[in-house]
Amino acid sequence: MKKTTKLAIFIASLGILPLASQAQERDDRATLLNFKGIQYHSKDSLFYSNFRFRMQNRVKYNQVLDGEDNAEWEARVRRLRMRMDGYIYTKKFSYSIQLAFTRGDQDYDDTGMANIVRDAVIFYNFSDDFYLSFGQNKLPGNRQRVNSSGQLQFADRSLVNSRFTIDRDFGISANLSKKLGDMPINAKAAISTGEGRSAISSDGGLAYTGRVEFLPLGDFTNDGDYSEGDIECEEKPKLSIGGGYSYNANTNRLGGQTGKYVERPFTLKTAFVDAIFKYDGFAYQAEFMKRDVDNPLNTLKEGQSIAYAYKGWGLNQQTSYLINNGYEVAARYTMVNPHKEIKAFEKKTEIMELGLTKYVKAHRLKLQLNSNYTFFDGAFNNANKNNQWGFNFQIELGI
Repeated sequence: MKKTTKLAIFIASLGILPLASQAQERDDRATLLNFKGIQYHSKDSLFYSNFRFRMQNRVKYNQVLDGEDNAEWEARVRRLRMRMDGYIYTKKFSYSIQLAFTRGDQDYDDTGMANIVRDAVIFYNFSDDFYLSFGQNKLPGNRQRVNSSGQLQFADRSLVNSRFTIDRDFGISANLSKKLGDMPINAKAAISTGEGRSAISSDGGLAYTGRVEFLPLGDFTNDGDYSEGDIECEEKPKLSIGGGYSYNANTNRLGGQTGKYVERPFTLKTAFVDAIFKYDGFAYQAEFMKRDVDNPLNTLKEGQSIAYAYKGWGLNQQTSYLINNGYEVAARYTMVNPHKEIKAFEKKTEIMELGLTKYVKAHRLKLQLNSNYTFFDGAFNNANKNNQWGFNFQIELGI
């Protein structure tokens, strides 16, 4: 069989993948409806599993503008994940399991151990509007973190998310969706260990996280508020406004649920507000996060070197437009501003990015090309001689 014929059959077979008209992937509950992965139903209908995988292969380049030849190349599989959702005996008891098979996905650099388990969570669904979860899963944090990494329009989340994110944790959560008149409202609350997904045991403090979302213009098409870019081309304007707070008491890690382990526990208080708007191929989203730490300075457990929790605030904004034939152009501006207590270690950082994405099959098969320019302490003209530029090319494929 000719190579061109094989390629055509492969592209045609992607019709089994979810179309843009189907529901988006959700990381905060099991995907049981409107999705066709590799499925298995028991004959007695008491057992159901939906198996999926996805990969992100990338080439990345970065250059510091200091007059030295210090270009850095990165060529690797950024993410390789396998996921299984389903139910046992009744749809009221559902589950979600997600495993990671690349080093960058396993928290190895911070913990020294390869943790392949990202999600292992059980849901009890009282109704379509209310469910509880128990296990390891994403906390109801900032919007970009709640979004699956497979639903992003840039290859990576923003620096604001990197600095302040509230990541996966083990605990219990309650999730409620109701309407106030015609306006949908989503409320989520969680109590968790506060030590992240690699913890063997918890300390004396817990993490308390809550999030509320308001959709004044009604529901997005196919849960589009949980994906970036308007690939659904909303026929009417849609808006979601969200916000929340996390109080992580006596955590032993620099980022609460992430980061290296430290000698003295401290308490992280993180607030976040975000919004997303979509209409007729145009999308805009913004995210503000702020973290307070009573005493951010610390020392690492290994090596006794100086360490600190990132205290300060950050703002991320990005906009995009979907043009013909599945091409999308996007731009992003990010700024993080450290508190004066850690100014000796961190500079005010700003990043400007441009993106071009080709959606072959929505977010399931896409090609992404991003370029970026990073500058510090407001010196756009590189007066500090340490600004950076780079690009990133990534292909994502999944079912």
